[in-house]
Amino acid sequence: MPLIMRKLIICLIILISSVNLRAQSPTFPLWQKGNIPNFQNALGKEDTERRDIIFIQNVQEATLEVFLPSERNANGMAILICPGGGYSGLAYDWEGTDIAKWFNSKGIAAFVLKYRMPQAESVQVSYEAPIQDAQRAIRYIRHHADSYNIDKNRVGVIGFSAGGHLASTLGTHFKQAYYEGKDSIDEEKLRPDFMMLIYPVISMQKNITHNGSRNKLLGLNPSETLMAQFSNELRTTKETPPTFLLHSGDDGAVPVENSIRFYQALLKNGVEATLHLYPHGGHGYSMGLSRKGAPHWASVAEEWLEELYTSK
Repeated sequence: MPLIMRKLIICLIILISSVNLRAQSPTFPLWQKGNIPNFQNALGKEDTERRDIIFIQNVQEATLEVFLPSERNANGMAILICPGGGYSGLAYDWEGTDIAKWFNSKGIAAFVLKYRMPQAESVQVSYEAPIQDAQRAIRYIRHHADSYNIDKNRVGVIGFSAGGHLASTLGTHFKQAYYEGKDSIDEEKLRPDFMMLIYPVISMQKNITHNGSRNKLLGLNPSETLMAQFSNELRTTKETPPTFLLHSGDDGAVPVENSIRFYQALLKNGVEATLHLYPHGGHGYSMGLSRKGAPHWASVAEEWLEELYTSK
């Protein structure tokens, strides 16, 4: 091959690589080395399984991936995304990055949280790790609000399945910081301004919870006190954020009673809430686009968000 041709090919490769690099969403660790709370040195290794979705297991260190709309389209809102996976892993694109891109199309900045798994080898206290990461993440978003062109008082959270449990924990445990402050980021408030919970695990109570999620988060034989602490229908107050709930009646993994009980608790406390129940769909359908009978819920979610931020 002539020398000039080789040089042209090399330049083309460099150009394509630079374009791809610019197109990638920035991802960064939530905690600095040596400052990770509830952490111990261990040999555990993260594992990424790539089939029809990206499923990440045994997460040892938390990261946040940033997705921003164009400044011209941005409406000032932001949302933290907690993918599901039964507290054993994360459906990272299915209930994470795909969701972030949809929010961007609506002018909303989105941040996908890769939170630590409770049973990861580097975690000391299982049930503290996910909420520590979620609390740090929402504080980080607010701390950098100007850089991301967002209003720090319009930062919400969305969670799917076990990620819905984490999101609802963030929205009901905000009066308690689960880690000691590390820096100026940790001076920001913990309460999300709104919650969106999609086929969520809410309760840790027997016959209501998703057993796999509870076992991973709390262990095989949790105390009644610990189960009550993380049964978020019991943690609602009048200060719980406005909430959007969605569930299917034929959900064979997470009983629909999780959403119903949480909705009833919100109403009891005078919290603005909406509950969408569908007869079909099962569990784990993300945006509802790939499964016959699953609800295509994007339109009702968009209406709720528009009403939420235009009414303030």
